[in-house]
Amino acid sequence: MVTVLIAGGGTGGHVFPMIAVGDAVRAAAPDARVVYVGTARGIEARVMRERGDSLELLHVLPLRGGGLSGFVRGAARAGSVLPEARRLVERLDARVALSLGGYAGGPVSLAARSLGVPVAILEPNSVLGLSNRLLSPIVERAYVAFPETARALRQSTVRLFGVPLRRAFSRAPYAPREGALRLLVLGGSQGALALNDVVPRAIARGRERGVDLDVVHQTGRDREATVRSLYAELGLSERARVVPFIDDVAEALAAADVVIARAGASTLAELCAVGRPSILIPYPFAADNHQLRNAQSLERASAALAIAQVDATEARLADEIARLAADPALRARMADAAAAFATPDAAARVAADLLDLARAPRHRALRFPTFGGRAACADEAQRRAVTNEAAPLRADLGWEEAS
Repeated sequence: MVTVLIAGGGTGGHVFPMIAVGDAVRAAAPDARVVYVGTARGIEARVMRERGDSLELLHVLPLRGGGLSGFVRGAARAGSVLPEARRLVERLDARVALSLGGYAGGPVSLAARSLGVPVAILEPNSVLGLSNRLLSPIVERAYVAFPETARALRQSTVRLFGVPLRRAFSRAPYAPREGALRLLVLGGSQGALALNDVVPRAIARGRERGVDLDVVHQTGRDREATVRSLYAELGLSERARVVPFIDDVAEALAAADVVIARAGASTLAELCAVGRPSILIPYPFAADNHQLRNAQSLERASAALAIAQVDATEARLADEIARLAADPALRARMADAAAAFATPDAAARVAADLLDLARAPRHRALRFPTFGGRAACADEAQRRAVTNEAAPLRADLGWEEAS
């Protein structure tokens, strides 16, 4: 039996591609064992447990979002958890490890490589994430979705396979119809506060201009009541179905005429797999502004409209909604352009390549000096090493995060 470790998590953008690859591995090799590794703070702790998947948890801190001191704390924690990650890899007798970034990806990948287990990374965004960037020198494979991502990687490792999606996502040919425009609003797995406020107001403006709309609005957990109240205040209760979370996103996309969404890689991959026109409002604080670059890639292909959050006013969104509502031919062209971006076999291709790596002879193990020492000494040594080496990373992290 071959054991495949898949590490990462945090948000749906990491978790759902992990699940897609794991399901594809089991489909290709029914005797394979898939074990996910994440943290208790990510949605994997809920989603994978609900599915009955095998999930191991590590106590790891984020590297980004807390400035230089947060990076040092996160790197020190990652260093201190390496012995635990190594024991995990040995206990499971893993034959290959795949990292999707996120908190757990780094320690698991380093531990696997230290034991001679081949390591792969999957980068769904157009900009290489920090964890995957740091791991790139030791990996055998780098699975990417955007050609521009490949420029930051060793070409011998790159496989342009796309974003792995669950099997439910497949092409639903778009046929404009008479009647109300069906608008789907998605804020990602945890919702989007900005979209929850501005989109209902933009829809109300559109209605005032005679645009006939039916809305499904996914708010994120614990935000449903506030958004439902806003629609009621705007006189739209009968035209808007407000839900905290959509379990069957593929079905919701197939039923939509236009989608308003963030621009995470998984969201865009799902849009393209089904083939739907969209208005994309990238999350402005995503690392390296990667959501904006993701959205611009689709906009250049005439598959979407990309609007920076600062420009996504009620008036601007109302104008764009009205324009799409009035032009069914434009919506159909955008749907076709989106579908041309789709990579429906991405999960199967990644799974097949991972299984090839798992069956290959093991590599020479790498040695890490913190393994095997006393935990306290290793932890302190890691802190000193990271503190001494953090200065050159300031440019890589960006001014705000380094300050």
